[in-house]
Amino acid sequence: MSNEEILAKLQVVFRQVLNDNSIVLNESTTAKDVAGWDSLSHVMLVVDIETAFKKRFKAREIQNWQKVGDIVTSLQNG
Repeated sequence: MSNEEILAKLQVVFRQVLNDNSIVLNESTTAKDVAGWDSLSHVMLVVDIETAFKKRFKAREIQNWQKVGDIVTSLQNG
């Protein structure tokens, strides 16, 4: 799966979890860039991303995420 395909799929997850169809993600997007992306919604995003991509992340991996590109990298390394 290409980075663009992963980003598109992540965007769907973010829009559903945060209930905001205006969200547009790129690899440099951070939580500060997305309204509603706080610690609680982050947990929900992780769960839904794991479900959507059929992948489990390790806690250490999640803690190292600083931007959407880090999530993409984790998914590529799956």
